[in-house]
Amino acid sequence: MFQPWQQPAVIAHSECLMRSYMHWTRQELLSESHLTDESARRLFEAPFVLVSHGIETDPVLNYGNQAALELWQLTWQELTCMPSRLTAEAPSREERARLLERVTSDGYISDYSGIRIAKSGRRFLIQNATVWNLRSESGAHCGQAAMFREWRFID
Repeated sequence: MFQPWQQPAVIAHSECLMRSYMHWTRQELLSESHLTDESARRLFEAPFVLVSHGIETDPVLNYGNQAALELWQLTWQELTCMPSRLTAEAPSREERARLLERVTSDGYISDYSGIRIAKSGRRFLIQNATVWNLRSESGAHCGQAAMFREWRFID
């Protein structure tokens, strides 16, 4: 069985997710995280949804934990080649773009709610999501991430 958290690139990205979250929010994404291989597994198995995308012109998802894979009904391979805009329905994409612009300028927000769509077409409302900019170890912008614990299906 494929276990993404064991891949060196995913371990490094997990560290970026946790480090960037701490930078912007001054809180730990995981309690007692020490940026280890074990933290990458714990993040993947966390009881919240976590996704991120890169900095491409049309950003592509580059991480989704198990909760995200289940919610969007995707495999790791499907998720990590999908433009992140496709997580939202077409009418919601303008709102999503405004949100990401706000995050780019402010560093993070912690009050986002919006409608998303799973692979099957099932729609769900996410609530109180935290969205933040990702920073490399040198401080360069390298993407954005979102984490939320609250959602409900609306179909």
